[in-house]
Order: sequence, then structure tokens, then C-alpha cells
Amino acid sequence: MNSSAIGSLTNPTKLSAAFKTVKKKTISNATLKKYIDYFCDSFLIDSAFRYDIKGKKYIDTPVKYYFTDLGLRNASLNFRQLEETDTMENIIFNELKMRGFNVDIGVVTLNKTNENGHGIRRQLEIDFVCNKGSKRYYIQSAYAIPDQAKMEQEQRSLMLTGDFFKKILIMKDALSPYYNENGLLKT
Repeated sequence: MNSSAIGSLTNPTKLSAAFKTVKKKTISNATLKKYIDYFCDSFLIDSAFRYDIKGKKYIDTPVKYYFTDLGLRNASLNFRQLEETDTMENIIFNELKMRGFNVDIGVVTLNKTNENGHGIRRQLEIDFVCNKGSKRYYIQSAYAIPDQAKMEQEQRSLMLTGDFFKKILIMKDALSPYYNENGLLKT
């Protein structure tokens, strides 16, 4: 697994192709699946499966993986590639797991028509669907929201869930020109 790809959708087939292209090495999907399972079993990484919110079903592949110890992850990369957005997402994932939530990656489908009248189907992602007993929360992680367009992008998938569970947007810094003193987006 690529340590620099925190929270990226991946599967053994994708990893096998990357090894073949980048490293010129052939590693079977089955071998890569075993390695991933070993990392999960040893608590080095944890997985989050994709969940179709409206269809109420799991999507088997691809899966997102997060590091249970970011210090080990960073050391394995010689403390390079410290992407703040990925790190923030990993920290939120770990915190939710520590609090006892089952954490999935949400998928909502957006169907619309383009200017030519052709139907377009897009899948939008919700960073985390958190379940604990009868409680469910939808959480988006956004390191920075520099403008109204980015805010609308982050909120779009949350608004398409079609239900009334709590929706949360976590940002690094809500004190920007787009927010009032209460941290709410100015309108």
C-alpha cells in the first residue's frame, strides 16, 4: 500500500497495476490482498468501505485505508509528503473509530441533465458515514474553504442524502473572510 495515499480509494487490482507501471514489478492481486489484510490484522491500517446511502448497500470495491498511527506512516516516508488535508482526514477517521463509531465512506448519486438534454450520473462522496447504535452522522472534512463555490461543493453531497441525520462539516479554520464571528458562512 502506498503510504502517501491516505484515504484514497484503492483495491488490489489498482495496486498491482501501479507496481507494474511504476516499479516494473508484477505482484498478483491475491498477494496484495494478503498484505493489506496483514496490515489491517496488525492494526497498522484500518479500512472504510463505500456505502450507497440512498440504495442502502455496501459497494465492495474500492476501499479507503487510513493509518492508525500517523507517526509510523510519516516515518516510513522519511517525514516527506505531509499533506495537511490527508492528515486531517486521517485524524478525524481515527477519532471517530476511537469513539466507537463504525465508519464508512458515503456515496450519493446525482442525476441531472446537461445542456444537450443527455442524462448525467455522478457519484458524490461523503467523507464519513458514522454509525453507533441508532445514531448516524454524516461528516465532511474540508481543510480549507476559500470561497462560496468550495462551500457549496462540500455541502452538496450532504444535502443529497434525502434523510434527516445530522450533517457536520469539519474545517481547519472557520475564521476566514467567508465566515462571521460565530464560524457560520456569511450570506
